[in-house]
Amino acid sequence: MKYTHDVVVISDVHLGTYGAAASELVSYLKRIKPRVLVLNGDIIDIWQFSKKYFPEAHLKVIREIIRLMSSGTQVHYILGNHDEALRRFTGFEMGNLTLDNKIVLDLPTGKAWIFHGDVFDFSVRQSKWIAKLGGKGYDLLILFNTVINWTLLKLGKDRISLSKRVKDKVKGVIAYVNNFERNVAEIARENGYKYVVCGHIHQPAIKVFADSEGNGEVTYLNSGDWVENLTALEYSDDNWRIYQFKENEEVYAESELNPINIDLSMILEEHLIH
Repeated sequence: MKYTHDVVVISDVHLGTYGAAASELVSYLKRIKPRVLVLNGDIIDIWQFSKKYFPEAHLKVIREIIRLMSSGTQVHYILGNHDEALRRFTGFEMGNLTLDNKIVLDLPTGKAWIFHGDVFDFSVRQSKWIAKLGGKGYDLLILFNTVINWTLLKLGKDRISLSKRVKDKVKGVIAYVNNFERNVAEIARENGYKYVVCGHIHQPAIKVFADSEGNGEVTYLNSGDWVENLTALEYSDDNWRIYQFKENEEVYAESELNPINIDLSMILEEHLIH
């Protein structure tokens, strides 16, 4: 059996929201066959979930993940803040699927500590209602952005990301991201990890941090998201790289997808969202 990658990490897909680039992610999942697939949090957005909106392309993402599992890929679902309702199932194992809050992969080049990253977010830990309110505003901004991009594409122009432009301009956000990355790397170094892999902040990155004396390097990696950046982390041949979906890549249209007999909205509403 030939694998395309040793490890692939995706996070922050936010299935169930208007901004989720589900068709693009389906296209990517169809082209890869990793030994290990890490779903690093916020895959299903239970915070924003509504049974009125969960299109077939979103279900297709889940189907592709199941297909990879059935063909031998080990799937680790690491829980984030937007899918925290699943935390009651922490430690669950079934076949090639595990659910947990964090994992450590012993790679040939060193140990990789993988977790979503919301534990370092003060607004999520201390004021969840503020974080959820921010999530609603973010979702509305993404919906507005979707309409704008549809118009731009019709005019033959490139897509834009309003939320990314806002985040790149606001000094407080830039400082938060920098502090997040450095703090996570410092804790990873103190615990002897070679790599620390996060999601949560939607900023794809591979950065090397060292202590003040230039010793004890640790590599910080972030898988980005499938809302704005459409990125994943790939590990093969003893190296990490950031994959980014390109505009000219084939996208599976929702009309081309096969029907899926899964009423996910009912499952989530009855068992998780209370």
